[in-house]
Amino acid sequence: MSRVLITGGASGLGAALARRFAARGDRIVVTDLADDAVVPPGASYLRADITSEQDWDRARDTVQATMGGLDILVNNAGIAAGGRIDRVPAEEWARVMTVNVLGVATGCRTFTPMFEAQGGGHLVNIASMAGLVHPPAMAPYTAAKAAVVALSESLRYELAPHGIDVSVVCPSFFRTDLASSLGNADPLMTEVARRLIDGAEADADDIAEAALAGIDARRFLVLTDRSGRVAFWTKRLLRPLYDRQLTAMGRRIATADKKETSR
Repeated sequence: MSRVLITGGASGLGAALARRFAARGDRIVVTDLADDAVVPPGASYLRADITSEQDWDRARDTVQATMGGLDILVNNAGIAAGGRIDRVPAEEWARVMTVNVLGVATGCRTFTPMFEAQGGGHLVNIASMAGLVHPPAMAPYTAAKAAVVALSESLRYELAPHGIDVSVVCPSFFRTDLASSLGNADPLMTEVARRLIDGAEADADDIAEAALAGIDARRFLVLTDRSGRVAFWTKRLLRPLYDRQLTAMGRRIATADKKETSR
């Protein structure tokens, strides 16, 4: 039986992970921004903002008081973002980096001392295939998720001597409510992202099943779906093909923009 804290666990992938952990009897604390939320039987809910150090301290104190410590921290909370470099304002960049990067880093920083004192633990950071494969017109999101991958890799080597495992989960697009957090700085790319999310084959439960298998195996890089694996290995092994595909994507976006502005 593991003791688990899941951020952003009231909906989407976080909720799907919470259900799977609960179904096997793990003890869970779910955090999210809502004042209250429905969580699986046996789980408890704590309102917490991952951009607040005070809320992270409260989460740490809560799991210590209620569960005597923590085995797995799942940094799942995040927001969607996208848009072309000249369309996304500085404040949107700041929002994405604050939530998707600093929120994860603060969680890791908060719980590492507890894991070190226990002699072990597992940091699980939910990134995205966008952290490994970087399509055009998604720079705020790809930059943030690439930072989460880099953070995770650095911590993997830093914390291994303390018996602390690190995993970074990189799903491709899947059906979830993440699209609700998309801004409107670049309406064309917002609509593209919505279509990709809504039209994805996998849903949150599919991704959660694959993610949990990777977490249980203590794998560092967890690729949860076939399309992501194809994209990852195409970039690694067939770089000219990868470059042609993403360059063509950039041209299609530019063409769509010209059509949109000519109306």
